[in-house]
Amino acid sequence: MAVTSSDPRARRMALRFIVLIGILSYFADFTYEGSRSIIGPYVATLHATGTIVGIVTGFGELLGYGLRLFSGRWADATGRYWPITIFGYVVQMASVPALALTGSWPAAAALIILERVGKAIRNPPRDVMLSHAGKQAGGYGWAFGLHEALDQFGAMFGPLAVAAILAHGGSYREAFAVLLAPALVNLSLVLLARWLYPKPQDMEAAPPVVGGAQLTRTFWVYLLGATLVAAGFADYPLIAFHFSRTEAVSGNWIAVFYAVAMAVSGTGSLVLGRLFDRFGFVVLVVLTLVSALFAPLVFLGDFWAALLGAAIWGLGMGVHESIIPAAVAPMVSAHRRASAFGTFTAVYGIFWFIGSAAIGILYDLSLTAVIAFCVITQLVAVPIFVWVGRHTRTA
Repeated sequence: MAVTSSDPRARRMALRFIVLIGILSYFADFTYEGSRSIIGPYVATLHATGTIVGIVTGFGELLGYGLRLFSGRWADATGRYWPITIFGYVVQMASVPALALTGSWPAAAALIILERVGKAIRNPPRDVMLSHAGKQAGGYGWAFGLHEALDQFGAMFGPLAVAAILAHGGSYREAFAVLLAPALVNLSLVLLARWLYPKPQDMEAAPPVVGGAQLTRTFWVYLLGATLVAAGFADYPLIAFHFSRTEAVSGNWIAVFYAVAMAVSGTGSLVLGRLFDRFGFVVLVVLTLVSALFAPLVFLGDFWAALLGAAIWGLGMGVHESIIPAAVAPMVSAHRRASAFGTFTAVYGIFWFIGSAAIGILYDLSLTAVIAFCVITQLVAVPIFVWVGRHTRTA
């Protein structure tokens, strides 16, 4: 039987679940974000071009988001949230240390893409479980923001650990091998969470609303705005690739910049999740405007301007991973949530791929064109988010 929102014990249980999922996500991000901080320079040593980096990372995001359409529907149809989540984590965590064994950019590209596939498999069912706890613990924005804060601190320390390995004479392959340790911790915590919370859906304070089979007009309009943001948001591997080819940022600072971005993302998520629960879409509108500034700063700036740009890019990532999915939850009934998350992120990922490929191709032609593309696509999303904010609620 589902617990009630008036029960303080139930609220504490929901909060503990969110924290536990956040901790296991800390180690997941420590692993794969540590690797992503050096993927750009690593594949450059394997003779990849900017176009290759853009297409590989973009295609990885395409599968990483697009396959969620199927994993979300699979989770809704079977109710097997934990088995699907665990399988996804196993695929993802195994892919990262395996990069230590590669010797060509096609082999590395295959593992980069496989890591994104693992994330695609586990995210929709995991996000549904978080949404059940979030409803009980005080708000979707708070739940996703708290989780993302813990998640992104892992994304900060992972790149710092990689930077330390490289600073002490380690190779890229040695850095990938070391990431096996946090990967194993993550998998252990996933199994622990499954054992302690076998049915997270029981934490939903209210019974699922049995609504229509169709997703709402507001959902689709919101998705349109989100896809524009995704299309204009460059992947960090391409940014790192750019840094490695300029004098503004070089060497171990590339991974440090990524760590700074993840620290901003995590801290911002914690605060902005609360603000989103309170003020709604106006928070998303402001953040979209601010995030659009990353492109001119990282692609044209000197050391300090590029650092500021990386921090703003990290803030944008926090929006992608916390507020954007948190906004989906109240738009759909609980029994359709995994499918909604899957559909939303599948379309989102298609446009991320199109945008990443376009940015990579434009990078080989003109930095000015890259910056214009990134800024314009995100600014066009702003009036769409304003409209959605007037037609939906966040809690």
